[in-house]
Amino acid sequence: MRANATGRVLHDPKGGSFRFDAGAVCLDFAHTGGEGRYAVFETLHEPADLGEWLAQPPLAAVMTVPVAARELTAAKTLRQAIWDAAHAQAARHPLPAGTVATINRAAAAAPLIPALAADGTTAGWAPPVRATQALSTLAREMIELLSGPLAERIRECASDNCPLVFVDTSRPGARRWCAMERCGNRHKLRALRARRATDP
Repeated sequence: MRANATGRVLHDPKGGSFRFDAGAVCLDFAHTGGEGRYAVFETLHEPADLGEWLAQPPLAAVMTVPVAARELTAAKTLRQAIWDAAHAQAARHPLPAGTVATINRAAAAAPLIPALAADGTTAGWAPPVRATQALSTLAREMIELLSGPLAERIRECASDNCPLVFVDTSRPGARRWCAMERCGNRHKLRALRARRATDP
């Protein structure tokens, strides 16, 4: 996967937005919405929404076959499994068996096939490009992440009320926050206020 530029802009339903880089495309995908209390963050309402998300870099998988409703359902199932697996790994808990099965099932489908363009210097995806292939590619990336050396770098934001998960790809491995301009700065402000409150 050409995952050299991960990260997306996330929008808060209460207003505001910020850039969040989860460090892996599959983890970026896990933050496109959710179930229960995360339903307010949903961005994949229609099959076309999924196609639009997949077409954005770095995956840049422009669908040549329209996304079907069943593929949107499968995408949300995979998204939840990636979310659950990432949180389990971040907490150093065993991955739920159902989560593993869902990721493996998605990965079993044929993935996107890279193809060199006629100019011999750029690449794309060989047609036909289907959503099921893109989901397989995302599932395979998650498998590589969970079974590789970066598995221990999967973390949840250190803020008490932020559930965002990411893989810390920084060299020192010291990333704590989803984004400095969001939870990192909030933490700094709280710490500053606490110090001022205790100053004589």
